[in-house]
Amino acid sequence: MESKILIVDDDKDIRNLISVYLENEGMRTQKVEDAIEALKLLEKREYDLIILDIMMPNMDGIEACMKIRQERNMPIIMLSAKSEDIDKIQGLASGADDYLSKPFNPLELIARVKSQLRRYKKYNTEINNTKNVIEIGDLTINTDTRQVWVREKEVRLTPKEFDILELLSRNKGIVLSVEKIYETVWKEDFFKSDNTVMVHITKIRDKIEEDSKHPIYIKTVWGTGYKI
Repeated sequence: MESKILIVDDDKDIRNLISVYLENEGMRTQKVEDAIEALKLLEKREYDLIILDIMMPNMDGIEACMKIRQERNMPIIMLSAKSEDIDKIQGLASGADDYLSKPFNPLELIARVKSQLRRYKKYNTEINNTKNVIEIGDLTINTDTRQVWVREKEVRLTPKEFDILELLSRNKGIVLSVEKIYETVWKEDFFKSDNTVMVHITKIRDKIEEDSKHPIYIKTVWGTGYKI
């Protein structure tokens, strides 16, 4: 499973440089120029490692690192144009796992990224079993907070709508009958004349599909049921 890396740096050239090297190593990257934007992303997406610049406007890397550490334990590698020991100490004291001064050798950064990922996945094997965030194309579902986003925009679902979407998403590619969906979500016996599931599917499509008449997420399998 490829690693997902979040790159946070207000210098576009550095973001792009790091991204190219990481993606050449088979990793997926997401780039943002602002720590506040990074914190918003972390509320709804999971990453395996963060590369975080210290000197940024609005919120510096030290403050951002401390906020991240309040809830998450993935590796954080700090970058800074400063090279004094006190800055390294501050970076590590805020919760960073490693520190690299600019200008840096991209190959050294790659080596450190790989080292941190190996260590993290070895001692935190549960990361490979994370089930609280489901991503399908531009659709993101956080089953802990029961939130849904489509193309980075949050979509509001009713509790039953969310339960249906979660059930289908956890069974991606599997056709679930209307009876199965109803009895799992409502926990009641299903009556063939009941169109409750169909009505809810229609409402979900109206909210998550760009064109509900030509859905790309929830497919109807005629005579059988529905699938993601």
